[in-house]
Amino acid sequence: MSETMDINEIIKYLPHRYPFLLIDRVIELELGKSIKAIKNVTINEPFFPGHFPGYPVMPGVLIMEALAQAAGVLSFKSDGKEPDGSSLYFFAGIDNARFKRQVVPGDQLTLCVELLQSKRGIYKYAAKAYVGTELAAEAELLCAERKVNKSL
Repeated sequence: MSETMDINEIIKYLPHRYPFLLIDRVIELELGKSIKAIKNVTINEPFFPGHFPGYPVMPGVLIMEALAQAAGVLSFKSDGKEPDGSSLYFFAGIDNARFKRQVVPGDQLTLCVELLQSKRGIYKYAAKAYVGTELAAEAELLCAERKVNKSL
């Protein structure tokens, strides 16, 4: 069964906030398997004035971050938990990252993440970002659930 999520539900599952929340909507979610989310790319993004002046391009690392945020939502939802501040999902690795197309203002990124493996709080995902039907970026992502001390 597939479900959707609006921004109000997404922020229950991600600790990120503006300007670092990079998912606008979840359009498909199959618990324990996959997620498809949307990131609307606008000229108002805070990184465009400096990347690059006169030729705005979304940084590849932020495309990877958007994919990782989608993976985080999939992980929290699949595990049946909402973040309570005691643990977070952190990047543990990015393998085979490839960038195939520039992402520019006006594009809509479709973030497709599939869970490949889960073992003892370590998750491996196949992640792809599309603009329309064109592949913009892809990678294998590793994330780890870790306890955090919020007093830092």
